[in-house]
Amino acid sequence: MRVDLEVELKDRSYPIHVGPNILDDSALYTPHLKGRQVLIVTDENVGPRYGERIRAALSDYDIHTIALPAGEHTKTLSTLQSIFDVLLEQRFNRAASIIALGGGVVGDMAGFAAACYQRGIDFIQIPTTLLAQVDSSVGGKTAVNHPLGKNMIGAFYQPKSVIADTTTLDTLSDRELSAGLAEVIKYGVLWDGEFFDWLESNMAVLLKRDAAALTYAIRRSCEIKALIVARDERERDERALLNLGHTFGHAIEAGMGYGAWLHGEAVAAGMHMAADLAQRMGWISQGDVGRVRALIEAADLPYLAPAEIDEQTFLSLMAVDKKAVDGGIRLVLPTAIGATTLTADFDANLLRETLASCRTQ
Repeated sequence: MRVDLEVELKDRSYPIHVGPNILDDSALYTPHLKGRQVLIVTDENVGPRYGERIRAALSDYDIHTIALPAGEHTKTLSTLQSIFDVLLEQRFNRAASIIALGGGVVGDMAGFAAACYQRGIDFIQIPTTLLAQVDSSVGGKTAVNHPLGKNMIGAFYQPKSVIADTTTLDTLSDRELSAGLAEVIKYGVLWDGEFFDWLESNMAVLLKRDAAALTYAIRRSCEIKALIVARDERERDERALLNLGHTFGHAIEAGMGYGAWLHGEAVAAGMHMAADLAQRMGWISQGDVGRVRALIEAADLPYLAPAEIDEQTFLSLMAVDKKAVDGGIRLVLPTAIGATTLTADFDANLLRETLASCRTQ
């Protein structure tokens, strides 16, 4: 059964559709396509699986497709240029639309291209990974990476619609599924303790890809993100809480080389590090840290950062973060299971203790 949600942003509000076998429903696309020109931006893995289904659903439109190399390492300005090349070669006008078909990398690059081309054209998100369905496709963050920092070049640009077909998760690898569950766990830790409890009881069935459990997890995650985005679209305050684990996690991704660790894997270790630091500061109990670690392990995710990144490198990479102010690191730390705060008021020595104890030996 399809679930329909709404991201409430006044004249820029848009629907999120979640359910099985909705990829072919042309009625979910056509209200959001102003002109006949449509560019499907996908990757070499996803495009062959689902591209023709979208072309069939939009058979009355002038459709072109670009399939990018798959992987985080392609999320660069040079890859973005290839999208602009197609738009210009095919003479796409301001009434044209982009459809982002794929995971978070494709969604970020397609959204950023839409934000920039002729100063902004419409786009639709069709996330095909769990991580993209619960996180990156919702909220309007678009970006590419720089060798010195993840997602440092981008724009806030909201889609016209999000179409999350849960049957696309059937083709995900177990590793990719677990990576998506890291972002699901994040919502429980930062916002909803009851959802965290539910995840503790249902992680095994989620890993078995139970359709009802996955639909609920996606719906609840999107509900939380939509609420926070509606209250703070451009991350001036509350939306920064959605970055729980990400300052640590982005340092892991950059330090290991983009693609070596999946984003969700890095976020999982980052969440555990944030919980460990919060416990050292007396904000949460050791028992809460244990619950976070146990749920991460139950999702087949790493909870320790790699030993290859030494302490000083870790600190340097953490300082290259969009939440940093005047060179100072700010962190999202839990104050309970289901509550978090953004702070620069932490003991640097305790942070060093966390970095030392939460890395593989």
